[in-house]
Amino acid sequence: MISSSEMTEPTTAQAPETVTAVATETEMSRERDGEEEEKIRRQKKLEEALEAKSLRRIISAYLNYPEAAEEDLKKWERSYRKLSPAHKALVPHYALKFERLKRCISTNSYFIFNMLQAFEPPIDLSQDLDGYEDSNLDCAPHEKYVLDERHDSSCQPALTNNCAHEEESKSLHDSVRGTLSIAELQKKDTNGPSPNNYSEDARNNDDRYDCDGGQLNHDHGNASLSAHDWLDPSLQTHVPLVDVDKNKDYRLTCSNLFSSSIRFIRHTLNCAWFCCVLTQVRCIIRNIVRDWAAEGQRERDQCYKPILDELDSLFPDRQKQRYVSLSSAYRVNYMICSTPPSCLVPGAGLGRLALEISCLGFISQGNEFSYYMMICSSFILNYAQVPNEWTIYPWIHSNCNSLSDNDQLRPVSIPDIHPASAGITEGFSMCGGDFVEVYNESCQAGMWDAVVTCFFIDTAHNIIEYIETISKILKDGGVWINLGPLLYHFADTYGHDNEMSIELSLEDVKRVASQYGFEIEKERTIETTYTTNPRSMMQNRYYTAFWTMRKKCAITT
Repeated sequence: MISSSEMTEPTTAQAPETVTAVATETEMSRERDGEEEEKIRRQKKLEEALEAKSLRRIISAYLNYPEAAEEDLKKWERSYRKLSPAHKALVPHYALKFERLKRCISTNSYFIFNMLQAFEPPIDLSQDLDGYEDSNLDCAPHEKYVLDERHDSSCQPALTNNCAHEEESKSLHDSVRGTLSIAELQKKDTNGPSPNNYSEDARNNDDRYDCDGGQLNHDHGNASLSAHDWLDPSLQTHVPLVDVDKNKDYRLTCSNLFSSSIRFIRHTLNCAWFCCVLTQVRCIIRNIVRDWAAEGQRERDQCYKPILDELDSLFPDRQKQRYVSLSSAYRVNYMICSTPPSCLVPGAGLGRLALEISCLGFISQGNEFSYYMMICSSFILNYAQVPNEWTIYPWIHSNCNSLSDNDQLRPVSIPDIHPASAGITEGFSMCGGDFVEVYNESCQAGMWDAVVTCFFIDTAHNIIEYIETISKILKDGGVWINLGPLLYHFADTYGHDNEMSIELSLEDVKRVASQYGFEIEKERTIETTYTTNPRSMMQNRYYTAFWTMRKKCAITT
């Protein structure tokens, strides 16, 4: 009897040369894989370092607001001193006006510094570009990302002051701890001026002076304004989705932040430093009025109300159980769905429109590209405790077209509502990152019932790519509601062969949309302004395109 082990066929021995060849090929393959992994790792580290540098400069821009604003004020004072005594006597109040302006700048700075104290950087700010030989290639100086006076379609946080906010949701990225002193910040970004030292005198401005003669009513306890505080080493990255509990935080979801930030970094790293500081921060302050002040209600009624009314009419039963069609080749079935319809708001800015959509009963998500905007929106959405908690002076940065000094120096209280008590729908969130890169992921395809774009589609390098992405992420039968002009942001960017700006006419935009499956259901022109001082002698108005397009359902066979 032969055992099974004895019946096993003998193994054929391989020639030594063959074994050596296979081993060598395996080693080479491993080396190639290792080199590729190292290349990917270095590229990721480079992008993170670039993002850290960009974010440091943005924070520095906010920190330098007092100095930049005071430089403008000094220029006005120098011009005044050049007047003859006889001419000075005709405007004797000017010296007092300059003092009032200083106090207004101080009050704005108080808000900005508290906003920075509440900022939680999503990355380690101590990273630098040392060791990356090709880093300059990724930061071309011509590719500037400018926040214009019309809209910073792009325009955005440290520890809270006395408010305790618990991090309750799961982080989308690993927590990152980083200590970076102001001295280190200055050393890393030597192209910009050093942050202006801000004393606690600014904190005292809140309860003793109003440019219109009243009292500023702020009660923020003993919040420190030291520029070092927001860089405390206990900073961590926590970016969960918004929680609807009004006692919890409305946090930014920085989805794909690292992979999609590189384009933003290229546009922000190389702005002409000092002269851009005031312009960019001023844009944010004006946007705060548009989104979060009673004074901006008229503009919101012009821009946001038509969109909200359209959503309300298109989804009348959203608060109830919805019937969702399940089409097949031979029949249409329906199932009951209690989930609210979903709405995406690309270019959400400071978040008011996305919040209003949430309050209508939608699962609303705002998407924003700009750290300038995200820092500010996060502060208002997450940390506002009561309506009219803060006072700012948004119109002090220009002496032109003012009806009176009191108009120019008038205070504006923000926010006009308490976001956490506004009645939002569960699932409200803000997502940071480039619209195309974040939402071109396969998991986003056919996920949204509605996409709302307000003063957004002309912010693209390639508007066709925007339209393609909107079509991709909408469900069959989903709607795209748009309001805005076609003031292409990169139309006047010159000096680099790789720069791109596709500037279609409205007729071409609609034609391209039809090629991506859209049919126009409604269309009209709406006259509106954008971050305009309502008491200014100059009012820039836009005759915006407002439409509702529906994505055609795919035909099944």
